[in-house]
This record gives sequence, structure tokens and C-alpha cells, in this order.
Amino acid sequence: MGRHYRNFKAVVYIPAQIAEAFTEEKLASDYDFIEKYIGLDKVYLETHRENCDVDEKQLQIVKSFLEGKGVEVSGGITTVIDDFDGAEPDKQRLFGVFCYSDPAMRAKLKEICEFTAKIFDEVILDDFYFTNCTCERCNKARGDRSWTDFRRELMMDVSENLVVKPMKAVNPKVRTIIKYPNWRESYHFTGYVPEVEYKVFDATYTGTETRSESYTDQHLPPYLSYSLFRYLDNAWPGKNGGGWFDTYQCWSVDRYLEQAYLTAFAGAGELTHFMWQDLIDSHLVAAMGIQLGKIDRLLSEGTKPVGVPVYIPYASNGDNHLEMRLGMLGIPMEPTPYFPEGAQRILFTESALADKDIVEKIESFVRNGGDAIITTGFLKAAGDKLRGVGLTEARLSGNRYAVTRYHVTDDPAGYYEHREPVLFPEIVHGNNASWSLLNGGDGELSTSIFLRCTYGKGRLYIMSVPDNAGDLYRMPSGVLDVARRILTGGDFVSGRNVSVFNYDDGSMMLYRYVREDIHTDRVMFHTGQKVSALMDMVSGQRIPARKVTRKEDYVLKSEYVAEVLAIPGIFNKYCWEKTSEDNMNGDGNEDHGKGCSSLDLWSSRQPE
Repeated sequence: MGRHYRNFKAVVYIPAQIAEAFTEEKLASDYDFIEKYIGLDKVYLETHRENCDVDEKQLQIVKSFLEGKGVEVSGGITTVIDDFDGAEPDKQRLFGVFCYSDPAMRAKLKEICEFTAKIFDEVILDDFYFTNCTCERCNKARGDRSWTDFRRELMMDVSENLVVKPMKAVNPKVRTIIKYPNWRESYHFTGYVPEVEYKVFDATYTGTETRSESYTDQHLPPYLSYSLFRYLDNAWPGKNGGGWFDTYQCWSVDRYLEQAYLTAFAGAGELTHFMWQDLIDSHLVAAMGIQLGKIDRLLSEGTKPVGVPVYIPYASNGDNHLEMRLGMLGIPMEPTPYFPEGAQRILFTESALADKDIVEKIESFVRNGGDAIITTGFLKAAGDKLRGVGLTEARLSGNRYAVTRYHVTDDPAGYYEHREPVLFPEIVHGNNASWSLLNGGDGELSTSIFLRCTYGKGRLYIMSVPDNAGDLYRMPSGVLDVARRILTGGDFVSGRNVSVFNYDDGSMMLYRYVREDIHTDRVMFHTGQKVSALMDMVSGQRIPARKVTRKEDYVLKSEYVAEVLAIPGIFNKYCWEKTSEDNMNGDGNEDHGKGCSSLDLWSSRQPE
């Protein structure tokens, strides 16, 4: 892939102000540092940001130096700007994003794009390529449209007529890239239209920066660095170029490194570090090269991530980041903006309601043998329709329970008492018309937390989500196993603050996050497939699998489990070893090196 790694390129972004200030000595010194600690394969060299436009001579000096070191150099633009002569003043533009109704600003953007395309054969737009302007000119142009509709239409005009066409006119071979930010649930509010921009830009890029989960406005779980890349990879198959993360509010080395780990696990071809100057003499960077080398050796070329499909249509929000939190509870997730054709089971969060035909699609899916898992957020908004087509009689009462005990109903010893209270909505359902797999309560009262309804050849499950979705991490692991088993079909890891990243060759990457419970923990790999052992693909250790039985629908079912130690901040790779009767190769000899395929996990096969 790059000069330093087989599976990805190490990339650094250089903002305009940094590029403008470079001296030859500073550039050479900085390069030596980055090359030593990361290994530099490529840079994006910015031409414009705010009031800084780097002149062509300076850009060529930087470009020539880096290319002389064997580094690829592409261009970059950040579409923020200060007030300037000719532009209308006193607009309330958050972050200084352009007003795309202002003729002077439109002309300025076109000029910047033409200038950049003249120098570079590839150009990326930083993720300030949106609009929030509500000035009088924008309000008049909006007419009777919503701000969302107006901005989406406006930005498509800007993309075609001020960005891509002018660039291609100057440089017909220029490759245009639009980078999407880490706030997927709000794209449509500010003019991002990935479902249409797919036809305009040559490629996309993913913002995989997560920073501090607790103290940033977006409250992004670390799993976003994986799941958002997977979402955009499914949205733009074959066109998702890389992931982009930064140092901000990463108050520990591990928090910074985790962004890179998960971006690489997701299959990113480029890992972009923002930004050049923040890396120089930073203690956060010292470990990066070592860890990237380890990841590169563990990744298998040509494999594709697989997971539990989560249908999140374009221009949607609701139950935001829920799939990411589930991903940090040992459930491999695979979000997609397309209805997951061919899947056996699908998770539908409240976001799925952006598809106006979603209830009809779920009805057909379940009737024909699929397992649909909906959240209480989905049930609250679509309950009448679900009941109308006969999928369930369940409804939300409007009451909430502070749950302090749990009962796994199929487990004779599945009682968990005296737990910290977690607030759940009350699900009311017809006793014996549907069946609760998991109850939660306090005092003499209880409610279903995971409900099963049968319909046609399939099943509809209702998963209750706490008022504070972060409280999922506080639930007992044995309780969460109910959700894990239903969502995955039986292939999962039982643990907290731990993720398993599954691939279509049967390999599994395991990572335990460095969060509040910073200590080694025992986690359990589960599979419904017939296996003999779990193989540590790094050490070669063979961990015998133990067969266990459990009751489901009054029938005893078997699964295989194997226990490993998960150390915070350490990743490892595993695969299942097939049983001897299923593990013979063509010459009749046992082949212990190949793991079982993830039969019940899904990967997108959307056409390009």
C-alpha cells in the first residue's frame, strides 16, 4: 500500500497557515520527526483556510521537498473564511463557513478550487464543507423550503458548479474527495448529501476522530472510529479513501491511539493524522509507529469486515450512536444506509424511521423468515403501524422503571439482584401472545427489556434502551448476553468495554478500551458453530473450547465458549479451530490454521 505499511498509508494533513510559515529548516526538521515516529507515506497540503491563501511558490517548495523524500503530495481546502472586501459583512456564520448565497463568497470558492486543481492531481475538502448561514440573503433564497431542504439543494449546486466542474476544467485528471465529519446524524441539517454527492465527487473520506467521549459536545463513543468508516464504506463502496483523526481532547496516549487502531481495523486505506504541527514533539505520537506496525502485521490483505447489519438510512437521526455502544459490548456492528438485503437478522434503531416504507419492509422481512430487532425508540414512533400490520401487540405505557434487578427468563439461575438503578421505559405486551426473554424491575414491579414476538416464518424482537444509553455499560454481562446472542445469532464476545472486529475469513480482532475500569478482564468468546478450540493467531496458543448447553424455547441448545484475558490498550487476533470432522483439507489431513467463517454475520455487497 504505502512505503511503510502493507495495508494502509500513513498520512499527515498540513493546514494552510503551517504551510505558509515553513522555512526549509523547519520543514526538514519536522519531516525527520514524523518520519521517525509514524513513517510518512503521504500528505494533504492545504491551499486555503480562513484568511490564509498560500502562494504557489511556497506550495511548490513544500511539495518538491516532500516528493523528493518519496512522499505523495495531494491538495487540501478548508472552506472557512473571514470577512473580506466585497463580501457582505455581519453574517452569523458558525466556524466561519462560507455563505453560499453571497456572490462574492461563491466567486472566492471557485477561485480557490481552480487554483488548487492547477497544482495538485488530487484534492480533499476538509469537513467544514457545509453551511449554517441564516442571513437575509439565504433566508430569501430559501423561500418556503425547510432549512434542511434548502441547504441540501444549495450544497449540490455548490459541489457541481463551484467545486468539481471548475477543478476538472483546469485539470481534467484531478481526483476530488469530500471528507464527511464525525456527526453523521446531522449531515442533512447542514447540507451534506452523501447519497447524491456520490455521483459528483470521485471519492469520500471519513472523520474518525472521537476525542473525549464525556466532555465533547458530540459524546462520541470510541467505536465511531470503526463504525462510521464502515457506514461510509457501505455508502460509497470502493470509494471510501481513508479515516482522519486528531490529537484534540485526547488526554491519554491510548485515547489518541485507539482512533488509529479502529480506523485501521475498519479497512481504511489511509490513516490521516491531523495535523502536522500538532504531531511535532508530541508525546502522543511516540508510540504510533510501533502500534501501526503491529496492526499492519495482524491485518490480512483482501479480507472484509463483517458484522450485525444496522439499517441507518441517509438523512436520519434517532437512537444516535446506539450501535456504537453495542459495538463496545462485544457485538460486531456493520451499519449501512441501504436495506441489508440477504441478512438473516437486522437491527433497526429509531433512525430507520427515515425510510417511509420501513414498517412494510420489516413486515415482509419477518414474514419471510428474518429476525428484526427494533428499539424502544423505534417502537415509540412506529408502534401504531407495527400493531396495525400485526407484527406485535406491544406498546410503551409512558412509565419508566428504575431497574435494580434482572431476570433472564430461560436461565434457571438467571437472577441478578441489587444492581445500580438504570431507567428503562415500560413495555406493555400481551402475556403469552409474546414472550419476554429478559425482565428488569424494582420492588414488586418489572417490565420486559428484551421481548420476542413471532410473525410468519420470522421473529420481531423489541430491545429496551435505557434513558441514558451509556447505562448499557452498567448492566451485568450475563444480562447483556441475551442481546448479544439474539443480535449476532451466537457469535459474540461477552465483556464490557471490549470490541471484537470480525472478518470474512473467520479471523477476529479483540480490543479492550482504556476507560474507567482500567484493568485486565476475562472475556468469553461464544459461537454456535461446532469448534474445538480458539486459536491465538499471534502466539499460536490453542485455547480449548468448552461445550455448554442452555435452554431456548424449552429446547436445549449447544454453544462453544473459550475464555481469554483482555488487557486494556492491547489488541490481539483470534480464530476458531474447526472440529476434526469439519477440518479436513483435500488430502485428508487436518488443517488447524483456518477459522470458521462467520456464517451469521453480514457484509454489504452493494454494487459500485
